[in-house]
Amino acid sequence: MKKPLFGKAAEGARLERMKKSPHFKDGIFHNLNHTPELTEGYTITGVIYDKLFGDHPRLSPVDSIPSQKVNLLNLPIDANVLVWFGHSSYFMQLDGKRILVDPVFSGNASPIPSTVTAFKGTDRYTVEDLPDIDYLFISHDHYDHVDYETLIKLKAKTKKVFCGLGVGADFEAWGYDLANIYEKDWNESIDLGNGFFVHTAPTRHFSGRGFTRNNTLWMSYIFQSPTMKIYIGGDSGYDTHFKQIGNKFGPIDLAILEDGQYDVKWKYIHLLPEQVLQAAKDLQAKRVFPVHSSKFVLANHPWDEPLVKITELNKATKIPLVTPMIGEFVYLKATDQVFKQWWIGVK
Repeated sequence: MKKPLFGKAAEGARLERMKKSPHFKDGIFHNLNHTPELTEGYTITGVIYDKLFGDHPRLSPVDSIPSQKVNLLNLPIDANVLVWFGHSSYFMQLDGKRILVDPVFSGNASPIPSTVTAFKGTDRYTVEDLPDIDYLFISHDHYDHVDYETLIKLKAKTKKVFCGLGVGADFEAWGYDLANIYEKDWNESIDLGNGFFVHTAPTRHFSGRGFTRNNTLWMSYIFQSPTMKIYIGGDSGYDTHFKQIGNKFGPIDLAILEDGQYDVKWKYIHLLPEQVLQAAKDLQAKRVFPVHSSKFVLANHPWDEPLVKITELNKATKIPLVTPMIGEFVYLKATDQVFKQWWIGVK
């Protein structure tokens, strides 16, 4: 637990600021509404037993996940694109700014080596493939979102980091300049100049890299450029905050929402596919990009079920879905872009 990858607990002035947050009580952060770890009727013992001995077919693909490799280093600065790296990691270039979200390039989403490994075909990109990053967004400190190995390599390329209260302690311990760490509470706004803003917002989730939970704050963001508003959703169960965010910032040009690693057993902290579409409607989203799938096994559903289900459910909802393969360009201002259902036929 003393290894650097576990991060550093907040102390001193940082801890005092955390204590002043209205969401911090009895030494930990809390969601807006009561959020049980498990759905009523389930127990942690039962969940562990089901994980170990239950029948859960097709958790991982047999085939390699289809992917592309594009040259991000030579990308024209006026290109407005998004490139997904699988799970919740993606690069955006919008109105001349380069943005990176929750990068995990080590091939492992656990502090224990070789335990939560990336699917074949999903590790096409490395830190060396990235240009300099203007804004690095961190949604929360779980290992499938904060990857020590990746972040150490990113230091020299990263200009500004946005994260929740307490998470800045990790980045400072890892050698990031404190002056470039924007460590925020929910419902704050940062004016970056020239028509760019970052608005912080709640999610319904939890945090922790060790044995202590909820000692740092989990976040979502509205990234506002001169021409677009993009919702960076992080991880979240369904709750009233989506409607509140939509009422305040909507319409949202693109909502990036988690759709994967869900289970009815923990429905309060991860969205079920039908809830993704409801959250998108609450956000007044013009398009929705479902992420948090197709790279790691963290739940008991078939690896492709999130994409299969949301595509089927959306036949009724009819919100334009953004479903690129890893590495494919998503043109942020081309609202009529059509995506191939790349997961069909992958065993």
